[in-house]
Amino acid sequence: MVGMDLSDLKFDAIGLIPAVVCDHETNEVLMVGYMNAESFSATVETGHATFWSRSRQKLWVKGETSGHFQNVKWIRLDCDGDCLLIGVDQVGAACHVGYRTCFYRELRDGQWQVIYEQVFDPKQTYG
Repeated sequence: MVGMDLSDLKFDAIGLIPAVVCDHETNEVLMVGYMNAESFSATVETGHATFWSRSRQKLWVKGETSGHFQNVKWIRLDCDGDCLLIGVDQVGAACHVGYRTCFYRELRDGQWQVIYEQVFDPKQTYG
C-alpha cells in the first residue's frame, strides 16, 4: 500500500517489530515472527502473513514452501506500539517442525514435554 502511515509502529534499532501470530477465533498463539516496514506493508496488501527472516536476511511469506499459509483476518498493535498481534486463519500447521503451533512443548516437572500431535512430517515437506 503506497503511502501507508507506519508512524504508529515502533520498529527496533535494526528496523524490526515482533509479530505474535494467533488463531483469529481461538486466540491460540501459533508463532512469533519479525516484520520490517516492507513485510508489514506486504502483509496488509496481500492478506498473507509476510515476515523478515533474520537468519536468511530476506522477506518470506509464511507457507511459500510448505503451503501452510496464514490468511490474515486482523492486525492489532499493542499500547506501546512496539509489538503486533496478528489473527490468522492458519492453513495446516504454523510450525516448521510439523506442529499446528510452535509452542508445542510444555514444562512439566522440570522437563519439556510435547503436548501436541504433529500435523505433518517436515522431511516430506521440506526434503
